[in-house]
Amino acid sequence: MFFKNITMACAAAALMTVPATRVAADGRDFAAGIVAGVVGSAIVRNANKQKRVVRQKTYRKAAPAVPSYVRQERRDIQTSLNYFGFPAGTADGVLGRKSRAAISSYQAHMGYPATGQLTDYEKNFLLQSYSRAMAGGILTSQQIAGNPAGPRGLLTQYRNEAAGITSAGVTAVAPATTVVVAPQPQMVQPQVLGGTTTTTTTVTAVAGAADAGADTSSGSALPSFMGQTTAVSLASHCNQVSLLTSTNGGFLTADTMVDANLALNEQFCLARTYAIAEGEKLASKIQGFSTAQIEQQCEGFGPALKEHVAAMSLKPHSAVMQDVSGFVLNSGMSPVQLAGTAKICLSVGYRTDNMDVALGSALLLSVLGEQAYGELMGHHLAQGFGVSKRADLSLAWYDMGLTAIENGATPVFAPGQPERNALLRKASVTLGGNSSAQALPQVQPASALPIFKVSRKQAGIS
Repeated sequence: MFFKNITMACAAAALMTVPATRVAADGRDFAAGIVAGVVGSAIVRNANKQKRVVRQKTYRKAAPAVPSYVRQERRDIQTSLNYFGFPAGTADGVLGRKSRAAISSYQAHMGYPATGQLTDYEKNFLLQSYSRAMAGGILTSQQIAGNPAGPRGLLTQYRNEAAGITSAGVTAVAPATTVVVAPQPQMVQPQVLGGTTTTTTTVTAVAGAADAGADTSSGSALPSFMGQTTAVSLASHCNQVSLLTSTNGGFLTADTMVDANLALNEQFCLARTYAIAEGEKLASKIQGFSTAQIEQQCEGFGPALKEHVAAMSLKPHSAVMQDVSGFVLNSGMSPVQLAGTAKICLSVGYRTDNMDVALGSALLLSVLGEQAYGELMGHHLAQGFGVSKRADLSLAWYDMGLTAIENGATPVFAPGQPERNALLRKASVTLGGNSSAQALPQVQPASALPIFKVSRKQAGIS
């Protein structure tokens, strides 16, 4: 402190001894120095500001994950497009530029607006056509070879067949397999689809009734005068439904539904397509069985579950489920293996138009925890395929399947269409209420069930 005071005193004395002119000049220099210092300081500060880089973090919201069932459906679309000659690239479940171009080509080929985005009808027709082509085997190969358009010609052919038109130069598809159902005389039931009436006859003669000389004097045998009649083809019926859907411009929805019966038929045929595809996927993983051998084995579901299928026309669904549960317990088979086998045979039953096999398989799946399959029994009872037409009894089956999905069960048909449940609920309530029915005595099935080795994962059971 003392040194600082001495320094300041010396500086003051030095200033006093400087001439006035020198002092004035120094004062101007001092002021100029201050100004220069201020300006320089401002420049430095501005330079520092310019050098300072402000980095802002950018947060990008992750794209929502695509559900596995949606990705699988997209893979199926890509596989179908590739099969019919519309290159969609690798079936990775991502509908990118190449897939959209393939969709546009498919739409243009079929005469649809080439938007690159599939409508529900266009998608379902594509997937159904692919399943049909896969099931055709050698016949499909012959049709492709005889068609100038190759695989693409199958799409046009399938559409024409649905419209009742046989394409020139193309071998017509063989008629569906004739199926003789259980010997239970039924009344003829008309079916109205959007103004189109078709007649369904599911009457068969008792064995030996066709023989004019048969002895009918026995009191235990019932007479039959109806003759032997073949069952109506569900595949043919679904072709008619597909034609109506195409004419109407697509599937009915809960908002656009004006014909509940047509809406139910559309969803029935859609469920049939998904059931066929799922079973074929499982069957492809079975080792040691050819397609013909699998079909032969699955025929055992018909006689083994015939009594339970027949009971659907008479008993409420709770009684039928109880009876089938007893059948499963007495079968001595693993539920996992039985469920996997039932899915394969459900596909076979629908593909070969064997309603006993299809319904028997669906009943087993419903009892084994796959209650979403209850929808199928509702459809069969509502439309009269393989069973009597009992709209009143169909309601409980519909409700079982729809309620299971509403409670969190995974949809087994058209999983990419969550609005489907609301449509089925709305359409089914127009059918009427349940009614009590008389009991049918249980008969122990004589035939053994087939069994295929299907893992829990392959069967889709958690």
